[in-house]
Amino acid sequence: MEGRFEQWQRDAFDDGWIAEVEEEIKLTTIITHETAKSIISRNDSPDIPFRYSVNPYRGCEHGCIYCFARPSHAYLGLSPGLDFETRLFAKVNAPGLLREELSKPGFKSDVISLGINTDAYQPCERKFQLTRQLLEIASDFNQAVGLITKSALIERDIDILQSLSARNLVHVTLSITTMDHHVSRYLEPRTAAPARRMQTIKRLADAGIPVGINVAPVIPFLTDHELETLLETARGMGATSAGYILLRLPWELKELFRNWLENHFPLKAAHVMSRMQEMRGGRDNDPNFGSRMVGEGILARLLEQRFAKACKRLDLNNAGTRRIQRLDTSKFAVPGRPVQGQLAW
Repeated sequence: MEGRFEQWQRDAFDDGWIAEVEEEIKLTTIITHETAKSIISRNDSPDIPFRYSVNPYRGCEHGCIYCFARPSHAYLGLSPGLDFETRLFAKVNAPGLLREELSKPGFKSDVISLGINTDAYQPCERKFQLTRQLLEIASDFNQAVGLITKSALIERDIDILQSLSARNLVHVTLSITTMDHHVSRYLEPRTAAPARRMQTIKRLADAGIPVGINVAPVIPFLTDHELETLLETARGMGATSAGYILLRLPWELKELFRNWLENHFPLKAAHVMSRMQEMRGGRDNDPNFGSRMVGEGILARLLEQRFAKACKRLDLNNAGTRRIQRLDTSKFAVPGRPVQGQLAW
């Protein structure tokens, strides 16, 4: 799929000259070193519970077909489809930039969410370790952080997360869409298996790190029936908070997801899209604040009620509120700089 900002669009067709179908080319992941100009992104969206976010990578090897961040690759002149999964960018100066930005006199500390537009623990993190370095800097500054991931690789950093947790400076969320491995293998092909992610919840909880589950995205007729099961399983593993997000299909993602449905679940495709439109005001996607995360209409309200009742029954989120626990931002301090009201000797 071409990016929507490209001047030319290309479509493949058989002109009769090719006698045989060419063998499928094996895709190769290309990772480009990027020198970023800034690293902390700011938002004032009323339906997002964080002000700051940091993304050490662009693109994501996990290959989740539903990823709302896919269209962002079009800004780079790349495809939101295969390019998003195979043409990656590692912001190799991210740790240094974070230290600089946290050290600025005008910086006002608030929770920083790591890995929102792409997974901070995708496979290439094993090599670059940018996320681990970012956590080490956050620890040095007593900077509160939230993490959301689909990867068991986060267990590698339990030592840092425990230190942050002891100061009430971290919250981790595991994103789990389905426990059906048949669905998961096509839906999110290079993530940790659902059962493995549940095990990660347990290992983090056993280590004393506050952890929750994000049932996202909820896909009608495909995964929505698992909502209560996912919440109950995660609670049994030690999760104390939960959230959910209805499938979002912005920009090019609408066509990508439709094609994916037709290829992998053709008998359900029409039902899924019909139900999505019913919960999105007759459209494939709703970009409006307040409804874009949860949908609208009777079916969306029923989903919301199911979630709230399950959370209340399982003692998640203090009777169904969707916000994560409040982390302590008062401890923030720039290393080596005198705390306000103290003198340096």
